[in-house]
Amino acid sequence: MTKGRFRQRPKTYTALEDFGRVRLSRHFYMRDFLYSEVSNFFGRPNLPHDPQVCIAAGEALCQNLLDPIVDTFGPIGVRSSYRSPELNAFGSTEIRPQKMAANSANSGAHIWDVRTNDGRMGATACIAVPWFADQYEQGRDWRDMAAWLREYLPFHEAYFFPKLAAFNLTWLERPAGEAPAKRVLSYIAPKGHLRGNPGDCSDFPPFRAIQYPALPKGYAA
Repeated sequence: MTKGRFRQRPKTYTALEDFGRVRLSRHFYMRDFLYSEVSNFFGRPNLPHDPQVCIAAGEALCQNLLDPIVDTFGPIGVRSSYRSPELNAFGSTEIRPQKMAANSANSGAHIWDVRTNDGRMGATACIAVPWFADQYEQGRDWRDMAAWLREYLPFHEAYFFPKLAAFNLTWLERPAGEAPAKRVLSYIAPKGHLRGNPGDCSDFPPFRAIQYPALPKGYAA
C-alpha cells in the first residue's frame, strides 16, 4: 500500500479500508489501532485529519516500541490507541465514566495526527501483554514490567492500569541527542509517579529472541 496516496481524511469506506491496510511495521497495520469502543457504541467515526502525520507517528510507535515487545513476549492486545480529535473531545466531555484526557493532553499521544504544543509528533497505544498479564493475575508486581520497559525501550511515558496490567505506552519525537524521558506512572499501588527502578525483570525472556521467519529465497522483505 502506497503511503503517499493518503493526503486527506478518508471520505469513503473503501478509502478507510485502504488506509487500514497501511503497514506500519513488521507486525502491525494501521487498522490494528483504529478500533474504539466509544466510536463503535456511540456511532462516532474515528478518522484522522492528517493521515501522513498519523502514519509517520504510528510507524515510530510500532517500530521503536511495539515490535520489540512482540519479538520478546509474543502477541499483544491493543486495548486503545488512535483517536481523532473529535472522538477524543467527545469521550473527554460527553460520556460517563470519563476515561479520556482532554485534547490538549492527548495531542501527540492518543491523537496521533495532532502534534504537541511544542511541535513534537507522538503516538500512544494502550496494550496488554498476555505473557505478563497471566503472572500479574497471580500476584506479580506490575513494576517488573516497568523495569523491563525502562531497560530496553526508548519510550516517553508508560501509564499502568489495574485490569490486565495494561499500560499506555507513548513514543514522542525528540531532538537529536535528547534522551527519552522513560516516565512511568500507575493507577496500581503504589500509585503515581514511579521513582527509581524497583522492579525485577531478571527472569524475563531474552530481548527480541523470537525470530521472525525468513522469507523464502527470491522474495524480498
